[in-house]
Amino acid sequence: MAEQPIIIKKIKKKGGHGHHGGAWKVAYADFVTAMMAFFLLMWLLGSTDEATKKGIAEYFEDPYKVSLNGGEGVGDRTSLVQGGGDDLTSKDQGQVDKGQAITSEEVSEEELARRAEQMEKEKLEKLKEKIQEMVQANPNLNEYKEQIRLESTPEGLKIQVVDAKNRPMFKLASSGIEPYAQMILRELAPVINELPNKITINGHTDALPFPANQLGYSNWELSSDRANVARKQLTQGGFNEDKVLRVVGLSSSIPFVAENPTDPMNRRISIIVMNKKAEKQVLEEAGGEQQEPPTLPKMPENVQKNTKITSP
Repeated sequence: MAEQPIIIKKIKKKGGHGHHGGAWKVAYADFVTAMMAFFLLMWLLGSTDEATKKGIAEYFEDPYKVSLNGGEGVGDRTSLVQGGGDDLTSKDQGQVDKGQAITSEEVSEEELARRAEQMEKEKLEKLKEKIQEMVQANPNLNEYKEQIRLESTPEGLKIQVVDAKNRPMFKLASSGIEPYAQMILRELAPVINELPNKITINGHTDALPFPANQLGYSNWELSSDRANVARKQLTQGGFNEDKVLRVVGLSSSIPFVAENPTDPMNRRISIIVMNKKAEKQVLEEAGGEQQEPPTLPKMPENVQKNTKITSP
Protein backbone atom coordinates (compact mmCIF):
# COMPACT_ATOMS: atom_id res chain seq x y z
CA MET A 1 0.00 0.00 0.00
CA ALA A 2 1.42 3.26 -1.12
CA GLU A 3 2.09 5.85 1.53
CA GLN A 4 -0.12 8.86 1.53
CA PRO A 5 1.83 12.06 1.14
CA ILE A 6 1.75 14.36 4.15
CA ILE A 7 0.51 17.79 3.15
CA ILE A 8 1.34 20.60 5.55
CA LYS A 9 -0.72 23.73 5.10
CA LYS A 10 0.86 26.86 6.40
CA ILE A 11 -1.56 29.75 6.88
CA LYS A 12 0.19 32.97 6.24
CA LYS A 13 -0.99 35.66 8.60
CA LYS A 14 -2.21 38.79 6.96
CA GLY A 15 -0.52 41.99 7.91
CA GLY A 16 -2.31 44.66 10.09
CA HIS A 17 -3.83 47.78 8.73
CA GLY A 18 -1.32 50.06 10.44
CA HIS A 19 -2.26 53.61 11.40
CA HIS A 20 -4.10 54.43 8.18
CA GLY A 21 -1.45 57.03 7.45
CA GLY A 22 -2.82 59.65 10.00
CA ALA A 23 -3.90 61.97 7.18
CA TRP A 24 -7.26 62.72 8.84
CA LYS A 25 -5.49 64.24 11.83
CA VAL A 26 -3.67 66.71 9.62
CA ALA A 27 -6.92 67.63 7.87
CA TYR A 28 -8.69 68.13 11.20
CA ALA A 29 -5.85 70.28 12.51
CA ASP A 30 -6.03 72.42 9.39
CA PHE A 31 -9.80 72.79 9.85
CA VAL A 32 -9.45 73.89 13.49
CA THR A 33 -6.72 76.36 12.56
CA ALA A 34 -8.89 77.80 9.80
CA MET A 35 -11.82 78.20 12.20
CA MET A 36 -9.62 79.95 14.74
CA ALA A 37 -8.37 82.30 12.06
CA PHE A 38 -11.94 82.95 10.90
CA PHE A 39 -13.23 83.83 14.38
CA LEU A 40 -10.15 85.95 15.04
CA LEU A 41 -10.84 87.83 11.81
CA MET A 42 -14.50 88.36 12.78
CA TRP A 43 -13.46 89.65 16.20
CA LEU A 44 -10.96 92.07 14.67
CA LEU A 45 -13.53 93.38 12.21
CA GLY A 46 -16.03 93.88 14.99
CA SER A 47 -13.61 95.85 17.18
CA THR A 48 -12.12 98.02 14.43
CA ASP A 49 -13.43 101.47 13.55
CA GLU A 50 -14.37 102.50 10.03
CA ALA A 51 -11.21 104.56 9.49
CA THR A 52 -8.95 101.58 10.21
CA LYS A 53 -11.03 99.28 8.02
CA LYS A 54 -10.75 101.75 5.17
CA GLY A 55 -6.98 101.94 5.66
CA ILE A 56 -6.67 98.15 5.55
CA ALA A 57 -8.76 98.05 2.37
CA GLU A 58 -6.55 100.68 0.76
CA TYR A 59 -3.43 98.73 1.70
CA PHE A 60 -4.63 95.52 0.03
CA GLU A 61 -5.79 97.42 -3.05
CA ASP A 62 -2.41 99.09 -3.58
CA PRO A 63 0.20 98.39 -0.84
CA TYR A 64 2.90 100.37 -2.64
CA LYS A 65 0.78 103.52 -2.89
CA VAL A 66 -0.27 103.43 0.77
CA SER A 67 3.23 102.80 2.08
CA LEU A 68 4.59 105.63 -0.02
CA ASN A 69 1.92 108.33 0.30
CA GLY A 70 -0.38 107.26 3.07
CA GLY A 71 -4.13 107.48 2.55
CA GLU A 72 -7.43 108.47 4.10
CA GLY A 73 -8.21 106.28 7.06
CA VAL A 74 -4.74 104.77 7.19
CA GLY A 75 -4.32 105.88 10.78
CA ASP A 76 -0.87 106.20 12.29
CA ARG A 77 1.09 104.32 9.62
CA THR A 78 4.38 105.93 8.88
CA SER A 79 4.69 107.42 5.41
CA LEU A 80 7.98 107.09 3.58
CA VAL A 81 7.57 110.65 2.38
CA GLN A 82 7.62 113.32 5.11
CA GLY A 83 4.82 115.63 4.15
CA GLY A 84 4.65 118.35 6.77
CA GLY A 85 7.23 118.40 9.50
CA ASP A 86 6.78 116.99 12.97
CA ASP A 87 3.00 117.48 13.23
CA LEU A 88 1.54 115.80 10.15
CA THR A 89 -2.01 116.47 11.34
CA SER A 90 -1.51 120.21 10.93
CA LYS A 91 -0.43 120.05 7.28
CA ASP A 92 -2.27 119.44 4.05
CA GLN A 93 0.52 117.31 2.61
CA GLY A 94 1.57 113.79 3.44
CA GLN A 95 -0.33 111.48 5.76
CA VAL A 96 -3.05 113.12 7.82
CA ASP A 97 -5.20 111.24 10.29
CA LYS A 98 -8.40 113.25 10.50
CA GLY A 99 -9.64 111.37 13.55
CA GLN A 100 -6.41 112.01 15.44
CA ALA A 101 -6.62 115.73 14.72
CA ILE A 102 -9.89 115.83 16.66
CA THR A 103 -9.24 113.35 19.46
CA SER A 104 -5.87 114.79 20.42
CA GLU A 105 -7.15 118.30 21.12
CA GLU A 106 -6.91 119.46 24.68
CA VAL A 107 -10.36 120.07 26.17
CA SER A 108 -10.53 122.22 29.28
CA GLU A 109 -12.95 121.73 32.14
CA GLU A 110 -14.53 125.02 31.15
CA GLU A 111 -15.25 123.69 27.66
CA LEU A 112 -16.71 120.46 29.04
CA ALA A 113 -18.96 122.47 31.37
CA ARG A 114 -20.09 124.58 28.41
CA ARG A 115 -20.98 121.43 26.47
CA ALA A 116 -22.91 120.06 29.46
CA GLU A 117 -24.82 123.34 29.74
CA GLN A 118 -25.70 123.22 26.05
CA MET A 119 -26.93 119.62 26.34
CA GLU A 120 -29.10 120.55 29.31
CA LYS A 121 -30.52 123.52 27.42
CA GLU A 122 -31.49 121.22 24.55
CA LYS A 123 -33.26 118.86 26.96
CA LEU A 124 -35.27 121.74 28.41
CA GLU A 125 -36.20 122.89 24.91
CA LYS A 126 -37.45 119.38 24.13
CA LEU A 127 -39.51 119.46 27.33
CA LYS A 128 -41.01 122.77 26.21
CA GLU A 129 -41.93 121.31 22.82
CA LYS A 130 -43.42 118.21 24.44
CA ILE A 131 -45.66 120.30 26.72
CA GLN A 132 -46.76 122.42 23.77
CA GLU A 133 -47.67 119.30 21.81
CA MET A 134 -49.50 117.84 24.81
CA VAL A 135 -51.56 121.01 25.27
CA GLN A 136 -52.53 120.94 21.58
CA ALA A 137 -53.40 117.24 21.59
CA ASN A 138 -55.24 117.09 24.94
CA PRO A 139 -58.78 118.53 24.61
CA ASN A 140 -58.94 119.27 28.34
CA LEU A 141 -55.72 121.30 28.25
CA ASN A 142 -56.32 122.85 24.85
CA GLU A 143 -59.34 124.69 26.23
CA TYR A 144 -56.99 126.57 28.58
CA LYS A 145 -53.99 126.93 26.27
CA GLU A 146 -54.10 130.74 26.53
CA GLN A 147 -53.52 130.44 30.26
CA ILE A 148 -50.50 128.12 29.96
CA ARG A 149 -47.41 130.14 29.10
CA LEU A 150 -43.98 128.59 28.39
CA GLU A 151 -40.76 130.57 28.31
CA SER A 152 -37.06 129.66 28.16
CA THR A 153 -35.11 131.76 30.67
CA PRO A 154 -31.52 131.85 32.00
CA GLU A 155 -32.78 129.83 34.98
CA GLY A 156 -34.37 127.12 32.87
CA LEU A 157 -37.87 126.47 31.55
CA LYS A 158 -40.59 128.67 33.09
CA ILE A 159 -44.12 127.25 33.01
CA GLN A 160 -46.77 129.75 34.05
CA VAL A 161 -50.46 129.14 34.63
CA VAL A 162 -52.14 132.54 34.69
CA ASP A 163 -55.61 133.78 35.52
CA ALA A 164 -57.97 134.82 32.77
CA LYS A 165 -60.29 137.79 33.21
CA ASN A 166 -63.34 135.69 34.00
CA ARG A 167 -61.59 132.46 34.93
CA PRO A 168 -59.37 132.68 38.05
CA MET A 169 -57.23 129.76 39.19
CA PHE A 170 -58.11 130.24 42.84
CA LYS A 171 -61.19 131.35 44.67
CA LEU A 172 -61.32 135.06 45.47
CA ALA A 173 -58.89 136.04 48.28
CA SER A 174 -58.34 132.34 49.02
CA SER A 175 -55.93 129.49 48.36
CA GLY A 176 -58.81 127.23 47.39
CA ILE A 177 -57.94 126.01 43.91
CA GLU A 178 -60.47 125.74 41.09
CA PRO A 179 -61.03 122.28 39.48
CA TYR A 180 -59.69 123.32 36.08
CA ALA A 181 -56.43 124.66 37.60
CA GLN A 182 -56.10 121.46 39.59
CA MET A 183 -56.47 119.47 36.36
CA ILE A 184 -53.83 121.52 34.54
CA LEU A 185 -51.23 121.05 37.28
CA ARG A 186 -51.87 117.31 37.53
CA GLU A 187 -51.59 116.87 33.76
CA LEU A 188 -48.28 118.75 33.70
CA ALA A 189 -46.79 116.84 36.65
CA PRO A 190 -45.73 113.54 34.97
CA VAL A 191 -44.24 115.33 31.96
CA ILE A 192 -42.12 117.67 34.11
CA ASN A 193 -41.10 114.70 36.24
CA GLU A 194 -39.39 113.03 33.26
CA LEU A 195 -36.31 115.23 33.75
CA PRO A 196 -34.11 114.96 36.86
CA ASN A 197 -34.04 118.75 37.21
CA LYS A 198 -35.31 120.34 40.40
CA ILE A 199 -38.06 122.95 40.31
CA THR A 200 -39.04 126.20 42.00
CA ILE A 201 -42.73 127.03 42.50
CA ASN A 202 -43.65 130.71 42.80
CA GLY A 203 -47.01 132.16 43.74
CA HIS A 204 -48.02 135.61 42.43
CA THR A 205 -50.91 137.96 43.09
CA ASP A 206 -52.02 141.21 41.50
CA ALA A 207 -51.47 144.58 43.17
CA LEU A 208 -54.95 144.86 44.67
CA PRO A 209 -54.54 144.94 48.46
CA PHE A 210 -55.84 142.04 50.49
CA PRO A 211 -58.93 142.96 52.54
CA ALA A 212 -58.05 144.23 56.01
CA ASN A 213 -58.19 141.55 58.70
CA GLN A 214 -57.15 141.06 62.30
CA LEU A 215 -54.56 138.40 61.49
CA GLY A 216 -52.55 140.68 59.22
CA TYR A 217 -52.99 138.20 56.37
CA SER A 218 -51.77 139.84 53.16
CA ASN A 219 -50.92 139.08 49.54
CA TRP A 220 -47.57 137.72 50.72
CA GLU A 221 -49.21 134.99 52.77
CA LEU A 222 -51.82 134.41 50.05
CA SER A 223 -49.21 133.94 47.30
CA SER A 224 -47.21 131.57 49.55
CA ASP A 225 -50.28 129.47 50.34
CA ARG A 226 -51.25 129.28 46.66
CA ALA A 227 -47.72 128.18 45.71
CA ASN A 228 -47.88 125.44 48.33
CA VAL A 229 -51.27 124.29 47.04
CA ALA A 230 -49.75 124.08 43.56
CA ARG A 231 -46.95 121.93 44.99
CA LYS A 232 -49.49 119.53 46.47
CA GLN A 233 -51.34 119.25 43.16
CA LEU A 234 -48.12 118.48 41.30
CA THR A 235 -47.13 115.74 43.74
CA GLN A 236 -50.61 114.24 43.61
CA GLY A 237 -50.30 114.25 39.83
CA GLY A 238 -47.13 112.13 40.01
CA PHE A 239 -44.31 114.64 40.44
CA ASN A 240 -41.47 113.50 42.71
CA GLU A 241 -41.60 115.80 45.74
CA ASP A 242 -37.85 115.38 46.28
CA LYS A 243 -37.32 117.49 43.16
CA VAL A 244 -39.10 120.50 44.68
CA LEU A 245 -36.27 122.77 45.76
CA ARG A 246 -38.15 125.93 46.69
CA VAL A 247 -41.74 127.15 47.19
CA VAL A 248 -42.00 130.93 47.31
CA GLY A 249 -44.74 133.55 47.62
CA LEU A 250 -43.84 136.73 45.74
CA SER A 251 -47.08 138.70 46.19
CA SER A 252 -47.26 141.36 43.43
CA SER A 253 -43.52 142.11 43.37
CA ILE A 254 -42.99 140.61 39.88
CA PRO A 255 -46.03 141.42 37.71
CA PHE A 256 -46.68 139.54 34.49
CA VAL A 257 -48.24 142.66 32.96
CA ALA A 258 -45.94 145.37 34.27
CA GLU A 259 -47.90 148.28 32.79
CA ASN A 260 -51.05 147.18 34.60
CA PRO A 261 -50.31 145.79 38.11
CA THR A 262 -53.99 144.97 38.71
CA ASP A 263 -54.39 142.90 35.54
CA PRO A 264 -55.84 139.42 36.34
CA MET A 265 -52.94 137.77 34.49
CA ASN A 266 -50.62 138.91 37.28
CA ARG A 267 -52.34 136.30 39.45
CA ARG A 268 -50.47 133.17 38.50
CA ILE A 269 -48.36 130.16 39.47
CA SER A 270 -44.84 129.90 38.02
CA ILE A 271 -43.05 126.57 37.84
CA ILE A 272 -39.38 126.88 36.90
CA VAL A 273 -37.64 123.69 35.78
CA MET A 274 -34.16 124.82 36.78
CA ASN A 275 -30.89 124.13 35.05
CA LYS A 276 -27.85 123.08 37.10
CA LYS A 277 -26.47 126.60 37.21
CA ALA A 278 -29.68 128.02 38.73
CA GLU A 279 -29.97 125.09 41.11
CA LYS A 280 -26.42 125.62 42.33
CA GLN A 281 -27.08 129.32 42.84
CA VAL A 282 -30.20 128.61 44.93
CA LEU A 283 -28.31 126.14 47.09
CA GLU A 284 -25.44 128.54 47.60
CA GLU A 285 -27.82 131.34 48.58
CA ALA A 286 -29.46 129.02 51.07
CA GLY A 287 -26.07 127.96 52.46
CA GLY A 288 -26.45 124.38 51.28
CA GLU A 289 -24.23 122.17 49.18
CA GLN A 290 -24.97 120.76 45.80
CA GLN A 291 -25.38 117.01 46.12
CA GLU A 292 -24.52 116.11 42.56
CA PRO A 293 -21.80 117.65 40.39
CA PRO A 294 -22.76 119.00 36.97
CA THR A 295 -23.15 116.19 34.48
CA LEU A 296 -20.53 116.38 31.74
CA PRO A 297 -21.32 115.11 28.27
CA LYS A 298 -20.24 111.52 27.64
CA MET A 299 -17.72 111.34 24.85
CA PRO A 300 -16.96 108.29 22.69
CA GLU A 301 -14.29 105.96 24.05
CA ASN A 302 -11.82 106.76 21.26
CA VAL A 303 -12.08 110.44 22.20
CA GLN A 304 -11.73 109.79 25.93
CA LYS A 305 -8.47 107.89 25.46
CA ASN A 306 -6.82 110.70 23.54
CA THR A 307 -8.29 113.76 25.26
CA LYS A 308 -6.37 115.74 27.82
CA ILE A 309 -8.30 117.81 30.33
CA THR A 310 -6.64 121.04 31.36
CA SER A 311 -7.66 123.68 33.81
CA PRO A 312 -9.03 126.88 32.25
